[in-house]
Amino acid sequence: MRRISALHQPFAVLGLVALLLGSSTKESVAGPYDPQIGQAGSLGIAKTSSAFTEWASSVVSITRGPQDITNPSGPLATIGDPSSILTGNTSSVVSLGDGGSITLGFATPIANGAGADFAVFENGFTSGGAGLAYLELAFVEVSSDGINFFRFPSVSLTQTATQVGSFGLLDASNLHDLAGKYVSGYGTGFDLSELAGVSPLLNINHVTEVRIIDVVGSIDPRYGTRDSQGNLINDPFKTPFASGGFDLNGVGVINTAANVAAPEPATFACAVLGFATFVVASSRSKGQTRNR
Repeated sequence: MRRISALHQPFAVLGLVALLLGSSTKESVAGPYDPQIGQAGSLGIAKTSSAFTEWASSVVSITRGPQDITNPSGPLATIGDPSSILTGNTSSVVSLGDGGSITLGFATPIANGAGADFAVFENGFTSGGAGLAYLELAFVEVSSDGINFFRFPSVSLTQTATQVGSFGLLDASNLHDLAGKYVSGYGTGFDLSELAGVSPLLNINHVTEVRIIDVVGSIDPRYGTRDSQGNLINDPFKTPFASGGFDLNGVGVINTAANVAAPEPATFACAVLGFATFVVASSRSKGQTRNR
């Protein structure tokens, strides 16, 4: 029998417990967004996709959160070497703990192109029925200068009447713009066009850093975090383990300033010619009007 490494033991235990309890931890019903991997219409991006042109290349900073935010003097999350999740090695993880964060840099700036421009990977897993999975979530922010960061407008429609327990399950169709929406091996895509015009301090064609911030999934407003609409985000809580909080597998880049296509010369020339023709025609029309 293959032995489970010390690194993967916490996740193996979580998987077993969630599988055993899955039938009694169905914490949400289907929502309006795309569903989990394996369901029709899912938008999760496989880590093996040829769309990825590069991966995060450096760890700018990391701040680990506590294993249990209700006990802030307790131990921090400790699992994972931050550098292990660079260059597409999505078999490794770094756990952030409650409210922890990590900021990653890129050799080539990310740019706004067609569809998702980059994707964030976590190690969630399916359990308890079609469309349900054990998921830990995170906010995603981007920066063009390493100083000013701007957050994607996350939405969580998971019910907030009952706390999702430590081994509870979520339905991805209730989640939007939250990293960790899909199971291991599939990234959550983020489209920079969603942040177009949010601030003159953000150039969506020159994103140099991405920050991932663990969602504290408590429905207790003293500890929980809220989405862009003010909803408390309900996800597995508490997770008082060394592997607690969001477990980052990696960040893959799809569109960069180097591969986002500029207008073809012929297309650009045609556009200029068309504009010039319009100006000439307009001038002639005005002249004819004056001569009548």
